[in-house]
Amino acid sequence: MSITILGIESSCDDTSASVISDGVIRSNFIANQEVHKLFGGVVPELASRAHQQNIIPVVDAAIKQAGVKPEDITAVAFTRGPGLLGSLLVGTSFAKGFALAQNIPIIEVNHLQAHVLVHFIKEDALDFNQPSFPFLCLLVSGGHTQLIVVKNHLQMEVIGSTIDDAAGEAFDKCAKVMNLPYPGGPMVDKMAKIGNPTKIKFAKPRIDGYNFSFSGLKTSFLYHIRDAIKINPNYIEENKADLCASLQYTIIQLLMDKLDKAVKEFGIREIAIAGGVSANSGLRDALTNYGISQNIKIHIPKFGFTTDNAAMIAITGYYKYLRGEFASQDITPLARFGI
Repeated sequence: MSITILGIESSCDDTSASVISDGVIRSNFIANQEVHKLFGGVVPELASRAHQQNIIPVVDAAIKQAGVKPEDITAVAFTRGPGLLGSLLVGTSFAKGFALAQNIPIIEVNHLQAHVLVHFIKEDALDFNQPSFPFLCLLVSGGHTQLIVVKNHLQMEVIGSTIDDAAGEAFDKCAKVMNLPYPGGPMVDKMAKIGNPTKIKFAKPRIDGYNFSFSGLKTSFLYHIRDAIKINPNYIEENKADLCASLQYTIIQLLMDKLDKAVKEFGIREIAIAGGVSANSGLRDALTNYGISQNIKIHIPKFGFTTDNAAMIAITGYYKYLRGEFASQDITPLARFGI
């Protein structure tokens, strides 16, 4: 009998629904909330209201594109956390209601764990390009930066985390200083392609072990801008490409240094990246080149799976279903929820 999972993702500002059958993706719909660009960041109250408007049409579209009926769904997987509590409540409540109506189980999913498992989404039944266990995963997003040893689909050990800001936040905050539109990360990536990555030197915090720190880099960037515009008020506009390239180069160096350290100490020969920053072309190139030089197999997600999406929730739900890990109807979402 086919196992068909409906996934629901509503942790931040994207409402998404996906259907996966026996590990193979059938549909993946995402409704973006453009309104947040006006404020330079996500406004939690607006996000939760938009989720309420979007969730029914998004789920309906995902089910129809998958070519299934509600009664064909085996279980509903939903993001329990981490995320914005108001947004999570919308997805959690919908999942509960749908499951009750269809008399099927619900499955809670950790958003971060789901980002890692995006590498196990199959395009078809003959897709066998998944990582082998154990592998290292560098999870990099606007809210999280973690280095994870993935032992199996549901057993993961976080060996390093940011002690202050995430890499994605550093991209966005520095982009805001340069008056780039929100979200700033993609704009920095675009401008970096025509800039000199070694033109400007920024601070690189030295943190023991596998942990990361990006607060000092943000401060170094801010002070550099402050001092430069005192001399030349047009400094940002005249040097924007070099600023972006140098910022991106520094962040990637910080990430790759820790990754290289873990590879050497753990002896793991497969690496994956996940999260929103895994869409960054500089990071993708650096990881690809590292894999070639070290003879290590590299796994880079498709662009559609780098941002928050329900397909990653559905695939995680699929593996939890196989283990019989179901949630009860009295479960509540969690704003903070570690792997």
